[in-house]
Amino acid sequence: MISVALLPEGSVSDEAAHYLFGDSEVKWNHYKPIADVFLSTAGEKTDYSIIPIENTIEGSVSLHLDWLVNEVDLPIQAEWVYPSIQNLIGHRNELVNPDGTLASERIVKVLSHPVALAQCTQYLRNHLPHAELEQISSTVEAVRLVKENPDAGWAAIGTQSGARVHGLDVLCQGVTDHSNNYTRFLLVGSKPFEARTSDVRKTSVVIHLPEDYPGALHQVLSAFAWRRINLSKIESRPTKKRLGNYYFTIDIEMPIESVLLQSAISEIEAIGCQIRVLGSYPSFSYK
Repeated sequence: MISVALLPEGSVSDEAAHYLFGDSEVKWNHYKPIADVFLSTAGEKTDYSIIPIENTIEGSVSLHLDWLVNEVDLPIQAEWVYPSIQNLIGHRNELVNPDGTLASERIVKVLSHPVALAQCTQYLRNHLPHAELEQISSTVEAVRLVKENPDAGWAAIGTQSGARVHGLDVLCQGVTDHSNNYTRFLLVGSKPFEARTSDVRKTSVVIHLPEDYPGALHQVLSAFAWRRINLSKIESRPTKKRLGNYYFTIDIEMPIESVLLQSAISEIEAIGCQIRVLGSYPSFSYK
């Protein structure tokens, strides 16, 4: 049986994991901090980790990217996107008026993951401007805290499944600011992913430029450009060695086996760049 590490039951990661694996037999291993998710697979306690890596509204999850690049050596085996639909969750008998409308004036605090709060900025500003916002390690942990503090005027931003897991009520559905809010997830681990197949394959690499080499990044991009290799994403991150020193992560819409990509990598290495392949993997869109 496949074993998978992921964030708590009822989180968007949990919903996305079941979407990816479908009817496959899987042993789910839930952890609260993302570090424990990574370390479970790095320590060979689980076969895979599920990592949220990018969101439509907030962009890249920098902490997770840094873990993938700097803290563990876990190849990417798949990527997929899943809708991130957030809801206002709480105790209905506490926060809903007799006529069924939300008693927003009774809500004194809203708890959630910082990314989820950011996804609901306009809703919170327009409907709950008086409420304190508190950042929690995950949306489902926020729901749990609200459950354990009845009559405190607390509400959480989270998923419908998170509300079901903890027996709370969805007070207002779909409070995200944009209806096209999706999260991109990575499946990382040492075993190839075989539960599903896709005609779309991508490759992700990390590139460290040589120091004191004017035009190095231009030459890197040119190696892809003249071969007409499409890059779906390029991002810089600090190396943590000194201020102003960066590495680049690049997502390439081509499998590593391609002769064109192999020759591009050779050209980039020839100018003194260090390249690490994070993975070459199937990519799944949401249907």
